[in-house]
Amino acid sequence: MKPFRCRLLMNSKNSEKKQTVPQPGTGFGLGGIVSSPGEGSCLDTIQLNQLEQSFRQWVEDSPRSDVRLSRRRILLVFLLIRYTGAKLNEILALDPFIDIDAERRMVCIRGLEPGEQECAREITIAERLNQEIREALADPQFKNSLTNLFAVDPAFVRRKFYERAEACGFAKRLGGPEMIRRARAVELMQSNMPLPAVQKLLGHSTPNLTTAYVSFSEEELQRVTRLFMERESTQKTSARNAFFGKIVEIQRGDIQSLVCLVNLAGYPLTAMITNTSLERLGLQIGGLVTAEVKAPWVILQRGDTESPCSAENRFEGEVVRINTGKVSSEYVVRIGDGTELCSSLSTSSGKALGLKVGDPVRAMFNCFAVILHADY
Repeated sequence: MKPFRCRLLMNSKNSEKKQTVPQPGTGFGLGGIVSSPGEGSCLDTIQLNQLEQSFRQWVEDSPRSDVRLSRRRILLVFLLIRYTGAKLNEILALDPFIDIDAERRMVCIRGLEPGEQECAREITIAERLNQEIREALADPQFKNSLTNLFAVDPAFVRRKFYERAEACGFAKRLGGPEMIRRARAVELMQSNMPLPAVQKLLGHSTPNLTTAYVSFSEEELQRVTRLFMERESTQKTSARNAFFGKIVEIQRGDIQSLVCLVNLAGYPLTAMITNTSLERLGLQIGGLVTAEVKAPWVILQRGDTESPCSAENRFEGEVVRINTGKVSSEYVVRIGDGTELCSSLSTSSGKALGLKVGDPVRAMFNCFAVILHADY
């Protein structure tokens, strides 16, 4: 097979654009809703789950059925903000019997202007949450208690959110609806959900979905979001790093094929797979795929030095977290679009690199290290 690199990696004005890396505390990409997730800036996934359990226990703790029904409504408001990232006033304006489509697993967020009836955006929810909402709305007692639907005094809802946060030992402000929304955005980005998909989910206007080489349609973006939400509750892979992208080029050899894809932020990635796998997966140019890379396959190089390397996939970024162990250590690198890559290496190698949080770094991996999933 002759030497090959995807066009997106060749020298051109577009491919040489500088990769800007978000600096700690400056925020990135989401219109200010997401600060760089430093320590204590918002709740992490474990803390969000603790808060959710606190709400559930709060519902069960009331001996009065009418109070339990009232609390159950607040629980659903929390769950919808927690898993959709919607604003409090958007959730309180929902008609759950009309705006939550159980068959499609979609929540319709309508415009808040008077007279607006069209969906401003549709948000996919995971099957587990969908089933819980469906069962709640089918409960005759709960259904009869929703005389005002979700239209609860926002100040009352905020107080209950603050109370649950303090009951968990968290700072009061971290339990506010806006902070839950922010925590959800950070959670999604740390799980490598594409930035434009997070922007669309949160309702930010005109996310940049077009690069010089590839454009993602609204339908494709919705498919990416739907798959991600489902995977979130059924994740089975051990691979720490995942990219969502569109195939822009395939070069087929006699035994293996080189597949080039681009993610929604325009970052290129190449994978080498067997021709048998290419046919079995039905991969074609324009198709959507997920690319996974295990953390031990990601090589780190200090950003202030560059040496020849055969790795086809190279990303400039910044070290944002380090988890040091006795034998091995994890280094988390954030690249320019907010995607985080995890590299696992021996602790002795990590010490030799001398990297610390905030240092510029190059994260690299070979095309043979990439596993493709065509489940869109």
